[in-house]
Parts: sequence; structure tokens; C-alpha cells
Amino acid sequence: MYVFGDSIVDDGNNNFINSIAKSNYYPYGCDFAGGPSGRFCNGKTFVDFLGEKLGTPSPPPFADPATTGARILGGVNYASAAAGILDETGRHYGDRYSLSQQVINFETTLSQLRMMMSGDALTQYLSRSLAVFVFGSNDYINNYLLPSMYPSSYTYNPSDFANLLLNHYARQIVALYSVGLRKFMLAGLPPLGCIPNQLATGQAPPGRCVDYVNQMLGSFNEGLRSLVTMLNNGTHPGAMFVYGNTYGVFGDILNNPAAYGTP
Repeated sequence: MYVFGDSIVDDGNNNFINSIAKSNYYPYGCDFAGGPSGRFCNGKTFVDFLGEKLGTPSPPPFADPATTGARILGGVNYASAAAGILDETGRHYGDRYSLSQQVINFETTLSQLRMMMSGDALTQYLSRSLAVFVFGSNDYINNYLLPSMYPSSYTYNPSDFANLLLNHYARQIVALYSVGLRKFMLAGLPPLGCIPNQLATGQAPPGRCVDYVNQMLGSFNEGLRSLVTMLNNGTHPGAMFVYGNTYGVFGDILNNPAAYGTP
């Protein structure tokens, strides 16, 4: 499993780079075996749980110097907190691996794999590997919705900005297909208007989400779903692209909390 994304799936890459977006201290990791690891949560990430379901180990962070040799055969995690689809997204946090840089980092891994197996074996290996993508949140909360730091909201309306993101996204996905990956899962955006980052702006009544932010995300999620449909139309032989309905999952949790247990 190869993981590309942001803090939702970062499992320690930012520990090794010059960034203020780090989580290698408590209370992060308070429920994780071994304590804080660089995951931006109290325990396991979505990727950890996915790996358990698939029977594969959680891939190690690319930036860890120990991620080499046999360790890369089970996959690698390239995700980086504050990263976005656009290179400039999250720059106020310092260093981070943007989508394009994560693709470059994958090519570094690929060079190592070429030295470890034959061409036919590598082709088969890559075709069986799952590539997981979790991107886009920072392009909104750490770019478009910060007009004092980024000009994007003055340059693009929400629909045009979503198209800009999707065009960049599509190019990188196709580039990874061209080097051999065949199984892709692309997660949509969650309701960002409901996260603490946005609630703290005071733009919504207590207990409510920031509606205009959630409405803004519709263009991106609908476009990503359409992109997945287009990629599955036969122009990429042997590939499978899956859309992850993150918004729907989190929306159901917010609207029906009792169905998911009591605090």
C-alpha cells in the first residue's frame, strides 16, 4: 500500500522535516502503542485500520532514513501534514511534501524497487499495490480560506478553484498510472466547515457548522467523483479507480451520532 496525502494519513514524515506541523508529542498518540509517532490523532489513522482489514502492515514514512531495503516491500507512506494538491498550500507551516513532491518521492522508492526485482516482477507487484490518496483539505483551510496569506480566493471563484485543484490532481494520478500503479482510492473532502479550525472563526452559531465552507466543497467532491468515473472509462487499461465518500461518512456521524455510540 502506497499512501499519499496530508495530516489525516501522515504517519511520521513531518517528524523528519523542518515543519511546525508536527504531532510527535502528547496528547497525540496517547492511545497508540508506543505513544506519539507523528500521527495526527490519539491512536491509529484510517490507513492503519485499512491495512488491518487488508492484512497488510502500516507502511513506514518515506522520510524515515530506516525506510529502505526490505521495509519498502510492504509499501511506503508519503503523506505530509499541511500538504496540498498545490505546491504553495501550507507554506506558512514550513517544509511539507506537496502532492507533486510526494509523486517525486514515490519515484525514488520505485528506483529502489527496480534494483530489488526484475521488470516483470515489478510490473506485477505494482499492479497489485493499492495507492491511497487523501488530499484537498489544506488547499481550502490553509490556502483558499486564508485570504490574508494566499491570493487564491481573489483569483478564483470556488468553482474555478476546484477545477484548478482537480486538473493538478488528475495529472499526478495519470503520471503514477504511467509508471505502473493500477489500483487507486481517492478520498473526497470531509465537511471542513465542521472542524475546530473553522468553528474557531466564529462564523457559525454555537453547535452549528460553517455552512458556506461546506457548500464550497461540493464543486471539488462532485468534480473528483466525475474524475474517477472518467478515469474508469477504459482509457487506462487494467486500472481501477475508487472514490471515497468521506463527506457522506462524516455527515452521517454528525447527523446521527447516537448510531455510533455515546460519549
